[in-house]
Amino acid sequence: MNPFVSFMASTAGRVLRAVVGLVLVYVGWVTMGGTGGIILALVGLVMIAAGVFDFCLFAPLFGNPLSGKKIRAGK
Repeated sequence: MNPFVSFMASTAGRVLRAVVGLVLVYVGWVTMGGTGGIILALVGLVMIAAGVFDFCLFAPLFGNPLSGKKIRAGK
């Protein structure tokens, strides 16, 4: 299994995605504003959702399942 996908499916990876998502929402919404800021904030919301609901959007690119639970189980 790809080490990047393994890390992103771990607890530390989930927390990292949520934290980076929060930062992106803050930067997009508060600092940038405008259309670019809204898009950045939406990307941040997707990252927060990925961390909270335990899915990894990059995993299918490496031939792994979308579910973090399945990745950790080695399926």
